[in-house]
Amino acid sequence: MAEFNSCGEWKHFIVMIAIDFSFAVVNILLKKVLDEGMNHFVLITFRLSFATIFLAPIGYFWERNSRPKLTPRILCYLFCSAIVGTSLTQHFFLLGMQYTSATFACAFVNMVPVLTFVMALPFRIETVNLKSNSGRAKILGSVICVGGALLLTRYKGMPLFKHPHLQALAPTMANAIKLRSSRRAERWTIGCLALIVGTLLWSSWFIIQSHVGKRYPCQYSSTAIMSFFGAIQSALLSLSTTRDLSMWVLKGKVEIITVLYAGMIGSGLCYVGMVWCVKKRGPVFTAAFSPLVQIMAAMFDIPILHEQLNLGSLLGSIVVITGLYILLWGKNKEMQNYASKIAQEAKEIREQEAQLQVITVSCDLSCPEAK
Repeated sequence: MAEFNSCGEWKHFIVMIAIDFSFAVVNILLKKVLDEGMNHFVLITFRLSFATIFLAPIGYFWERNSRPKLTPRILCYLFCSAIVGTSLTQHFFLLGMQYTSATFACAFVNMVPVLTFVMALPFRIETVNLKSNSGRAKILGSVICVGGALLLTRYKGMPLFKHPHLQALAPTMANAIKLRSSRRAERWTIGCLALIVGTLLWSSWFIIQSHVGKRYPCQYSSTAIMSFFGAIQSALLSLSTTRDLSMWVLKGKVEIITVLYAGMIGSGLCYVGMVWCVKKRGPVFTAAFSPLVQIMAAMFDIPILHEQLNLGSLLGSIVVITGLYILLWGKNKEMQNYASKIAQEAKEIREQEAQLQVITVSCDLSCPEAK
């Protein structure tokens, strides 16, 4: 039984690591097509459409015997989940990624576990006991994460890598860079604001999904419906902002590969895996693996796309990850204490039952003598 429980624990970790690796690849591909001029909402619409087409048959056949009735209330939950978790969240993250970098955008994702934890408190999904070490660790970790996020947004710092091709172009591009410096600073500020909004929305999605999972525990079907709603929302937002129909034509193999991979894997299987982990282990556990996306994205981002890594981004990420794992230590300690308390209560109940059985047997033996 212990081995079975151990395998069950590792299953959730392996799924979340695979999801984070897939998200890192998705972020690199998205950054490339965005730099080439692809529209945000068009990209999101294609991505979610392919996710719906990919997941709908799986959900229909795989969950047809276990799927509960789809009520208007559940549809409303899924519609709100699509707004918060797909259409608007992806738009703000893509906008922030385009104006900054894939690695910097992933650094903001480090704030998701803390924000999810804070948002879970009013709904009683998470609790804090300030008299215990675990409760104080959760508060301290949250404060450190917020400080790291402020460092990320307020301090950029010196570049840590010098790419050879950038050095070769430096003399010819020096004047152009000076002319564009103010514009780049403005774009960086807009990108940071967009990433902050995207992080808040993404954290809210985990809370909403914890309620959806209780009422509609079918991850394939719920993700397919959510992707369908998100595709419609993104298409309407795209048509309301621009009427240029030429932007709906995919140009080149890279854009086709990006929307297929981001749709079937990023918005398809990855969302299914996260829905499953939220249902099994809760929103904070699922969100806690977000920092791995940044590390994996940097492995591709710096050598392949030649993105620059700045000192502020590195220091801010280290502070955020430190605070995050202080928070996780507190949560893990709290879960251990809770498990010990449940085990102790179960032991006391078994002892009381044993005493009652002894008393009952004694009464049964003594009653005939009394007669």
